[in-house]
Amino acid sequence: MSNRLETLRVFCTAADAANFREAAVRLSVSPQVVTRAVRELEEDLGEPLFHRSTRGVRLTEFGSQLAERARTAVGGVDELFHRTDRRALSQHAGTVRVTAPHVYARLIPQALAPLLASYPGLVLDLRLSEQHADVVDQQIDIGVRAGPMRDARFVARSVGRMSLHVVGAPSLIEKVGTPHDLAALSALPLTALIDRSSGRPWPWAFSRKRLVTVSLPAFLTDDIDAECAAVLAGVGFGQLIGPLAEPWLQSGALVAVLAADAPEPWPIQVYRPQRSPVPARVRLVYDALIRAFK
Repeated sequence: MSNRLETLRVFCTAADAANFREAAVRLSVSPQVVTRAVRELEEDLGEPLFHRSTRGVRLTEFGSQLAERARTAVGGVDELFHRTDRRALSQHAGTVRVTAPHVYARLIPQALAPLLASYPGLVLDLRLSEQHADVVDQQIDIGVRAGPMRDARFVARSVGRMSLHVVGAPSLIEKVGTPHDLAALSALPLTALIDRSSGRPWPWAFSRKRLVTVSLPAFLTDDIDAECAAVLAGVGFGQLIGPLAEPWLQSGALVAVLAADAPEPWPIQVYRPQRSPVPARVRLVYDALIRAFK
């Protein structure tokens, strides 16, 4: 028996049993397997481990000392792998690091709160950014992004679509009127969102893949919530993503303009790196996020 750990496990069972036959029953093996394991261990160590007689077996002094140390060693290895308990009880314990745009700062914790309550030891580490995270350097387990995923390193699921809306507050529209084309829009006060990676404003996207850069914004920020607040306050028209704009459109606090020029909605993707094996806690959160976004 070349596996020393398994040999020690057999020896510990034999040390606790009345004889090798009883040890074999406990291990669901033949008595010959127990006898062979003990013999190999005795040969390796150069010491007898049991006194054998017609009445049974009894540990030698050396065998008794070895059994005490072996139980600690085998128990430590079993604890490391938790062969049964870990899979049954604690396979979901640990941290899952998720990256997502700021707009999902509330949705993701709300969606995963029941999961975190049901699995003690499961920890959500949420990193918010409009930039695609480096999954290796930042040790990202799961990402949420809007737009196509063309990187073969990721397993991605499309869970919906996100629209872009050019919107303005009723007070602003009453003051400056409703723009009916892009030229009229560019002459009105506009907001702009800064791309933190480049330091320049994101261009506005329109149908037929048209991009328009806001050259003289009335309000400029690198925070999407701040831009939304400025649009709500009537500072300027803004192009906002659906999750931000749509609740205000429904309430009447914002009005959509140039809807016919809106671009194709972006696909929303939940993705994870193609790592193997996938920890149970990562798969659990990944599936929960897919359900939440759908």
